[in-house]
Amino acid sequence: MTDTTYIAFLRAVNVGGRTVTMERLRALFTELGLSGVRTYIQSGNVFFHTSESDRAKLTRRIEEHLEDSLGYAVPTMLRTVGEVERLLAADPFDGREADPDTRLVVVFLPEPLPDDYELPQTSPKGDYEIVGADGGAAFVVMHLRGGRMNTNPGDVLGKAYRGKGTGRFLHTLHKILAAAQKG
Repeated sequence: MTDTTYIAFLRAVNVGGRTVTMERLRALFTELGLSGVRTYIQSGNVFFHTSESDRAKLTRRIEEHLEDSLGYAVPTMLRTVGEVERLLAADPFDGREADPDTRLVVVFLPEPLPDDYELPQTSPKGDYEIVGADGGAAFVVMHLRGGRMNTNPGDVLGKAYRGKGTGRFLHTLHKILAAAQKG
């Protein structure tokens, strides 16, 4: 069986006082028998190879091991390099560009949005817009106020969605993909 290269997008890594070194994170993934484990920047992006074909089972195994080892839950969204390539090639922000007052964020989701989830939608305060989604991600335009985001992009989906996503700025996602492709 051929190995698949995954990118693990981790939520709750190196935020809110929960710190883990990238060396430790690589060791935790290696302990699971995953190969070619590498990390990219401090925000919880892990690349690895595996022949495991059951993504849901692999995700649970990673999440359980991280929680047992770190003492807190680390929601994990797994995507193949090819899936991230296709997501970026599809231009999910339809030509919009980031600027000093706007950030484009891809929020990776643990499960698809419900069929009745209405898109696009704008927050009551106008600080973000959810402009679209596919089966594994939502595309969020964040409007900065005073140079800051007032909302965690991973939390913008509200009560109509029970999952918790993890966001990556679009420009950073391009860099993550380029780094993953090198391995």
